Amino acid sequence: MRKVLALLLVFGIAASFGAGDLLAQSEATGFQVLKEKFIQGDWRFMSLVLVCLILGLAFCIERIITLNLATANTDKLMSRIEERLLEGDREGAMEVAKSTAGPAASVLYEGLRASPNGPEAVEKAISSYGSVQMGLLEKGLVWISLFIAIAPMLGFMGTVIGMIQAFDRIEAVGDLSPSVVAGGIKVALLTTVFGLLVAIILQIFYNYIVSKIDGIVNRMEDASVGLIDVLARNKSF
Repeated sequence: MRKVLALLLVFGIAASFGAGDLLAQSEATGFQVLKEKFIQGDWRFMSLVLVCLILGLAFCIERIITLNLATANTDKLMSRIEERLLEGDREGAMEVAKSTAGPAASVLYEGLRASPNGPEAVEKAISSYGSVQMGLLEKGLVWISLFIAIAPMLGFMGTVIGMIQAFDRIEAVGDLSPSVVAGGIKVALLTTVFGLLVAIILQIFYNYIVSKIDGIVNRMEDASVGLIDVLARNKSF
């Protein structure tokens, strides 16, 4: 039994190494094919599509990092603020909100600062500063949307120009053989594929960022409502 298990273990290790090598070879082959197809396309439009991908990914990464840093545990924050208000320490509650990172904490700080002026002032401060924080969260999304729209357009433009080149060759040669038009049509299809591929990649990141912003905004709104309730319960207006 031990010999059988040992043999199975050896075969399993060998198979895993073989699968790893095969996966690495397939990844290398896939990258080489992608590189060759990129070079075979019209470099003028391929370069522009690549620029759209690089800049779009840069904006996406910046937004994702910023939004992850802006995510805060609002329940824990509200409990700490309520503890300070129960002790009658409004300045301490403001200090807790001020020392916490994230848009929700900033909105709560503005609400606490306006609390001596009454509930209407708190609601107005929360609404006004919430709009400011919303604009900061959505910063850069316009550029990502622009690159999502431009990348396939550049691909389609390359397609049109490739087809024009193919018809120019037909006109120059006076023959409709496949070898005459294959080059132009190939360039046309490659630019379209790469343009659509870039748009798909950026669209996935864009939807993730939008969902992340929606989650932050929902937590920010819940925290704002909770702050007004806490202030009302503790008669801190």
